[in-house]
Amino acid sequence: MGKAWPALDIHVPSCDPELQELVLAELDDFQPTAIQEPDDTSRLRAFFTSAESRDAAARALGASFGTHLYVESLNIEDDDWAARSQAQLRAITIGRIFVAPPWDMGSDPLFTVIVNPSMGFGTGHHATTRLTLKALQDLPLDNRTVLDIGCGSGVLAIAAVKLGAHSALGVDIDPDALENARDNAGLNHMGDRVRYEEGDFREMPLRADVVMANLTGGLLERSAATLSALVAPGGSLIVSGFMESEQAAVVPALDRFLTLQTIAQEEEWMCATYFNGSGEAASGRARL
Repeated sequence: MGKAWPALDIHVPSCDPELQELVLAELDDFQPTAIQEPDDTSRLRAFFTSAESRDAAARALGASFGTHLYVESLNIEDDDWAARSQAQLRAITIGRIFVAPPWDMGSDPLFTVIVNPSMGFGTGHHATTRLTLKALQDLPLDNRTVLDIGCGSGVLAIAAVKLGAHSALGVDIDPDALENARDNAGLNHMGDRVRYEEGDFREMPLRADVVMANLTGGLLERSAATLSALVAPGGSLIVSGFMESEQAAVVPALDRFLTLQTIAQEEEWMCATYFNGSGEAASGRARL
């Protein structure tokens, strides 16, 4: 039997779409590994790295929303989750990048990123991953270093190197996601050009030419100063994972430190690219 993932089924009244956004914001503090939206749009399923985090999230939801929500704690077998949620995934094309599971490969190995689906977020099928991959392709990457915050499956770091980056480092707090990311790097024959480390980016001395952060809106807002400090002079920051309703909070928070270059949207999800014009542009590449 595979690993059992602590999870919450959260039943949200379908007549109150704003409540779902509030629930997602509340969950943000407990750093869920993944959030699944089944066909039943009135229900969310949130996965956590530990039962303690799940139970703390359940208590917080109860305190904040009371009887407006029905929250059920459960454990989901990894094999069962993968079989029902990801085994039928097919390849997807985002600009020059072809993201594919091993069973649906493309013909161009240069720009094909192989991702074996797991609990690690990032198969290319979510709008925030697609938006980040599109933004990444608009940046000069040759001989640059790349940092992927909250790397999940590792798809963004691998894509960056495929697109010409010198090297990429992915950081995540979830050891299971990192195991999947390292497996995916092996499938793509990345060698030592892509590395993954476990840790909280807010506590790690890092800097790169291009930084990607596909996180939640609340975390982006709270960590604006830290994220900006990770970007080398003359470098770029791509942020996604925030919703249209969070744009008014996230964008000004980052505007205090960096210059907004572009902003894009797919459905309710947003992605923004910033430039670090402070000091002189870096010569060569920043060290990770």
